[in-house]
Amino acid sequence: MAKQQMLQFVTVGKEMPSKRPPELRAKDFHEIYGEFSDPKAAEQSGRCSQCGVPYCQAHCPLSNNIPDWLRMTAEGRLQEAYDLSQATNTFPEICGRICPQDRLCEGNCVIEQSGHGTVTIGSVEKYITDTAWEQGWVKPIRPAVEREESVGIVGAGPAGLAAADRLRRMGFKVTIYDKYDRAGGLMTYGIPGFKLEKPVVMRRYEQLVDGGVEFVMNCRIGDAMDFAALRGKHDALLIATGVYKARDIKAPGVGLKGIVQALDYLTASNRQSFGDSVPEIESGELNADGKRVVVIGGGDTAMDCVRTAIRQGAVSVKCLYRRDRANMPGSQRETQNAEEEGVEFVWLSAPKGFVGEGAVTGVMVQRMRLGPPDATGRQMPELIEGADYVEDVDIVITALGFEPEEIPTLWNVPDLEVTRWGTVKADFRTHATNLPGVYAAGDIVRGASLVVWAIRDGREAADSIADYLSQSARVAAE
Repeated sequence: MAKQQMLQFVTVGKEMPSKRPPELRAKDFHEIYGEFSDPKAAEQSGRCSQCGVPYCQAHCPLSNNIPDWLRMTAEGRLQEAYDLSQATNTFPEICGRICPQDRLCEGNCVIEQSGHGTVTIGSVEKYITDTAWEQGWVKPIRPAVEREESVGIVGAGPAGLAAADRLRRMGFKVTIYDKYDRAGGLMTYGIPGFKLEKPVVMRRYEQLVDGGVEFVMNCRIGDAMDFAALRGKHDALLIATGVYKARDIKAPGVGLKGIVQALDYLTASNRQSFGDSVPEIESGELNADGKRVVVIGGGDTAMDCVRTAIRQGAVSVKCLYRRDRANMPGSQRETQNAEEEGVEFVWLSAPKGFVGEGAVTGVMVQRMRLGPPDATGRQMPELIEGADYVEDVDIVITALGFEPEEIPTLWNVPDLEVTRWGTVKADFRTHATNLPGVYAAGDIVRGASLVVWAIRDGREAADSIADYLSQSARVAAE
């Protein structure tokens, strides 16, 4: 039976859930993709070729058992599909929405490589878990046995939340400390609602609270809480702060008013979506309404900024990127969505400086061409002499990536080893740092990366912490 329902890629074409029309979706911050119906999800799942060597699974950071839960979906066994999906992924409905599937599972799908169009894995993953929430298949966290050991987690982003979920299910006492007033990290304040509506994140937070995880919000380590005291309070610690320090741009005029950082801009917009009063939005400082906007950068954060500016009512939105479309780091799917909504991409261009009296009025743009490849294999941009021009602008948003904060200094823990890039140095297998009982996971270890990698790191770190605490308990009992 299963054989007949699968391998339909020759007769059934690739189909994504319907997108709302650009002229409608550009007016709000709701998600742009619709939901599969039961028959459509089964039909699209049935296109899977059930590979002997599933490249989709091999290219998933979480090694999700994709072929099996696609088969179950095609056969109408949705609760089993959810159980299998949840077994390897703490937040499948979030990954289904924001993972760059075109660079991971779907981009390496065998039938995509053969020209038949990939299986729409991300959309099916989202559908399975959304259905699970609706049907009540997502069960509360109720540990079979309660443990006495306590684990403190610094950071309520995807790595911290994934670790907390896993540890709490094992019965450990878990407390999460975070500098923001809401949990979720960049999932809450960095990613706009049109990609990830906030109730999707908040219901996972509520699940953790209901399961006994304690949250201490508005808490900055080194300020409100001493790191040494934190170590004394808990039997083990996990550092999962992420990286939030924006990379600076060095060019004439960078101090002009109207040049803002991407995370400040996105956080303000997301706070407004929660219903918060945001003075920077009301004053226009972080509001693109009626303005000419230039975003600098080519990653997913830049895509979030240009699409947010459109929804705020910008007169025009242009994105400057120093390489071409084929070499940009951001998702091609997101780039297409942005273009549909009215964003103009200016490829092979970079800022040389900014002009204005007190406030920015223009970006000095220098044209580039691609030269020989660098050590990574990517072609290096080269300056085209005499091709500079000035782009008139009212607000410039810099989205050049993030770097780690100086944790040993900020937390007064000079013994904590960091790499030459400033990330916390941790064993790549166990996530243990050089400090006994202290672990680290997510972007603070690997640098700015994807949510799915943070989830993987958090889960792995949780398992290592559990092993460490169990071994410590055995030693104490002897």
